Amino acid sequence: MNTEVQVLYFAKSAELAGLKSETIAVPEELTSQQLWQELENRHPRLSAVREQVVLAVRQEYVVLAFISVMNDHDNGPQDLIKLTHDKLSADAASEAVLCASCGAVSLFIGTTRNNFEGKKVVQLEYEAYVPMAESQLKKIFSEIRERWSTVRHICVHHRLGVVPVTEASVIIAISSPHRSESLQAVAYCIEALKASVPIWKKEVYETEDSTWKGNKECLWAESVLK
Repeated sequence: MNTEVQVLYFAKSAELAGLKSETIAVPEELTSQQLWQELENRHPRLSAVREQVVLAVRQEYVVLAFISVMNDHDNGPQDLIKLTHDKLSADAASEAVLCASCGAVSLFIGTTRNNFEGKKVVQLEYEAYVPMAESQLKKIFSEIRERWSTVRHICVHHRLGVVPVTEASVIIAISSPHRSESLQAVAYCIEALKASVPIWKKEVYETEDSTWKGNKECLWAESVLK
């Protein structure tokens, strides 16, 4: 059985949700984590503040107050990684790297295209060895900071599972004081990701056949086979 819940948004959470309040129907037995996921599904930009928002419950889910307690990103560089089966949000990724001292946020969005070598692609499917993927991404972030010392925040969101045509499979966002550093760093990041991060891709075609694809740049796979 569902019950109606009034949700009140304040400060940064109101800006990201684009409204001050709303009423939603949710199951009576619902954890705060499940509730947050429901709100994030409705407003994907809220994912940028998932760890920085307080859920205040009043009268057992009659009123929910969102109180933003966002930290100042200028306190230090942030390295942000998310491997998820959920739909990706460009707004959430770019919001995550915003910084008062930076004048540039560069963004790369890799999407599913509908064709490959004359075959019609209907969707992609991604699989990852998550611990190794996260570890390798951290190495890439370190390499970026060695090459471009002014880079401030780095964010990589990669989708797993099924990714339909036109939807994003990977989003990279990097901030820096000037555009040249963040643009170069984003280009480096996607090439390094494809070359060294253990994420596999399957192309599913209209003809109902499919192919697991290895990146031509996939150096980690070559080293494993040797």
